[in-house]
Amino acid sequence: MSGAAAVSEGGLYIPDIPPGLSARVPAEQRGPGLGRDSVRLLVSRGSEEVSLHAFRELPEVLRAGDVLVVNTSATLPAAVDARLGREDLVVHFSTRGEDGRWAVELRDPAGHGTTRRRVGGPAGGLVRLPGGHSLVLEEPLAAGADRLWWARPSTEVPALLRAYGRPIRYAYTERDQPLSAYQTVFAVPTADGAGSAEMPSAGRPFTAELVARLVSRGVWFAPLTLHTGVASQEAHEPPYPEPYEVPETTAWLVNAAKATDGRVIAVGTTAVRALESAADADGVVRATGGWTDLVVTPERGVRVVDGLLTGLHEPEASHLLMLEAVAGREAVRRGYAEAMARLCLWHEFGDVHLLLKDETGH
Repeated sequence: MSGAAAVSEGGLYIPDIPPGLSARVPAEQRGPGLGRDSVRLLVSRGSEEVSLHAFRELPEVLRAGDVLVVNTSATLPAAVDARLGREDLVVHFSTRGEDGRWAVELRDPAGHGTTRRRVGGPAGGLVRLPGGHSLVLEEPLAAGADRLWWARPSTEVPALLRAYGRPIRYAYTERDQPLSAYQTVFAVPTADGAGSAEMPSAGRPFTAELVARLVSRGVWFAPLTLHTGVASQEAHEPPYPEPYEVPETTAWLVNAAKATDGRVIAVGTTAVRALESAADADGVVRATGGWTDLVVTPERGVRVVDGLLTGLHEPEASHLLMLEAVAGREAVRRGYAEAMARLCLWHEFGDVHLLLKDETGH
């Protein structure tokens, strides 16, 4: 999209992102002595107050009794080189279906280790994978969509990814990174190899040291899992159904915080989606799991979440509607104007934004 600004589906006015504000490498690679937590933290408190901090100041921004809900999904090396007929392509493995098929995105190589979007299909197409393995394309994931397709692999995909996969990377990044650069401190590998096609990136700036400081401050951590699929840099579609699990301990911690003065702050849009999927109409969270097709919008609102820590999203991103549901349109508008003015960095290696509900009653 070109021009001075763009409008989200909900009418939210967000400026276009200058190319120089894309985070091209992880924070720890930008200079000596820097770490994952060497990013900036934009804080929006209601619609009137916006401030900029070092992320390492998060313990001073939060208060005792707050609960940070974190996604423990590990990032998969979900990109694999392949061929379709005589064409070279890259397969992004997105989500494993309950019937053993995988939702995949086919992309064209674009040089320098990056890819560009292509039209999916055709149905019945045979995609040849490394090691003599293959995929058969069956049907689009959703009617009228051409990006993600259901495909049936000839082998177990987690083993294929371990042998031949690499992290999904988009053109705004400078170079390939090891898988470790895409894992958060909260990531827990699973026995069956399940995980997220793209990093739950809001948790990336946390370090073990910062977590310890937050705990000593009286902040609680509540884990859940949502395995997120391929978002695709260009598509900006609402999320598709994704598997999630909210454990009993997390439900208890969240409900206890809601019963006192603690705030429930989701670390990432994935945590919002899982937590809100586990809540009833009164905002009581239950231990549950399965698949969620919930899309959080201002019209639907949020029942549990009092705040959201997230990265900076592009103008067309459907996630902006979730931010608006949590904090209100004006808070998002002001926050993004400040992010542009202070030259904050976008994308998974960039700065982060903490949006808190207005507690003044205004």
